[in-house]
Amino acid sequence: MKKTNKNNNNNSKMEGLDWEKRPGGMLVQKRNLDSNKNSFIPISTIKILVKHLSFYHEIHINSHATFGDLKKILIKSTGLNPVDQKLIFKDKERDSKSSLNVCGVKDGSKIILVQDIISQENRFLEARRNSNMERALRSVAEVTIEVDNLSSKLKAMERVISKGGRVDDKELLTLIELLMAQMIKLDGIIADGDVKLKRKLQVMRIQKYIESLDEIKVRNATENRRIGGHVGLIVSQQQKMQGKCSSGQINLATKWEKF
Repeated sequence: MKKTNKNNNNNSKMEGLDWEKRPGGMLVQKRNLDSNKNSFIPISTIKILVKHLSFYHEIHINSHATFGDLKKILIKSTGLNPVDQKLIFKDKERDSKSSLNVCGVKDGSKIILVQDIISQENRFLEARRNSNMERALRSVAEVTIEVDNLSSKLKAMERVISKGGRVDDKELLTLIELLMAQMIKLDGIIADGDVKLKRKLQVMRIQKYIESLDEIKVRNATENRRIGGHVGLIVSQQQKMQGKCSSGQINLATKWEKF
């Protein structure tokens, strides 16, 4: 008897439901398509008028878009960079991240576009500063390459000196002049930040090379005096011998042994 009541209750619950038969023959509850339709709310597209100078631009845009999205669309019609655009709606400048619908923009609304002169000037100054930095970096790099080439000549001279040899004075002076010319180039480069540090390192490098060349110059001079003194001594001795021969002062009383 209890089972009968339970079955009756289940049947009464099932009678209030709509059913549909699937292709396989299974009977299932009918889906409510109307509820799915109500859950989908389409996003509308609105038409707004943007005034720039004396022109009006008609823009069609999603109502949920942001003012930043609107700025991107206005690039084509105004030629202005988005960072140079100021959008005024209801006498108030709007942030790029703000949504149009949240701020009250509707179909037919009017927005004023003003060119941000300060932002444009800042961008121009930044671009020029970057250009100057790139040019300075390129100039320092060119000097670095030239100093690398000159350093190889310096090393060759140092090898000669380390072996007790002597370097040609003309080549020595020419190398010093070439290094000084690179120093003058570095002095004319205006740089900041990392480029300024690179320039300073090259200046210190050239100064070190010139000091090494000055040391070689001193050793050259010492070698010249030593060689000159030695030659002078030989010449002096030869002159004395010639003088003695001419005056008959040479002692020829040498004793020889007979074999």
